[in-house]
Amino acid sequence: MSRRLIAVTALVLTAAALTACSGTSAPAESGASDNSSASSDFGLVTDGTLTVATEGTYRPFSFHDDGGSGELTGYDVEIIQAVADKLDLEVKFEETQWDAIFAGLDAGRFDVIANQVTINDEREAAYLFSAPYTVSPGVIVVADGDDSISSFADLDGKTTAQSLTSNWNDLAVESGAKVEGVEGWAQAVTLLRQGRVDATINDKLTFLDYEKTDGPTGLKIAAETEDAGKQAFVFTKDKKSLVEAVDAALEELRADGTLAEISDKYFGADVTE
Repeated sequence: MSRRLIAVTALVLTAAALTACSGTSAPAESGASDNSSASSDFGLVTDGTLTVATEGTYRPFSFHDDGGSGELTGYDVEIIQAVADKLDLEVKFEETQWDAIFAGLDAGRFDVIANQVTINDEREAAYLFSAPYTVSPGVIVVADGDDSISSFADLDGKTTAQSLTSNWNDLAVESGAKVEGVEGWAQAVTLLRQGRVDATINDKLTFLDYEKTDGPTGLKIAAETEDAGKQAFVFTKDKKSLVEAVDAALEELRADGTLAEISDKYFGADVTE
């Protein structure tokens, strides 16, 4: 090969290399990878996919539709799906028993827990939380025609039906009530509707779900606690950028009415703030 041909070949190769390094093809590549780059910043288990831990047996928050489809649905499921849609992420649900759900998060099997996790000091020391998407006080539930109870002080000397291992039992005792021990909510409201107890104390969400599903029940809320439990999505401490993105999505969903719409579907009320 002549020296002149070698020189010309070198010039052609150099020009090709410069073209490849130029911005000619960059816009298409950049546009195609925008979502991938954003999701990579979140440190997701699978890029482009939000892997969500939930029980799948916790009605009405996370359960399988028994109307024929058998699909996973529920209040928490719909809200985290709406959040993922805002972030342009796919969702993969990993159904996990409650006893193992935090261990799975710690092990990096999930990006987030969506399962009505209540914010408390112990959990905040170990994990990051999103903004709350559920706010629910404790309530006194009485028969619809009973006006003798309108505050927790009015429980003094009254009989309430409570699970003896619950925080609500402690509140009933502190309020001076006599407690009839029961196994759970279903038994408590049965005794209340039969007139065998004066009241029961429980989470407001529990009553709203009961009223929405089985109402009208002939029961009402007589009083609420001043402090409300707040439930949020849970992340490991290294997911700060993901938490910030989820919070921004929740704010948009709150502003456009999506959160209230999902809440009304399951509870007949807005329990999101």
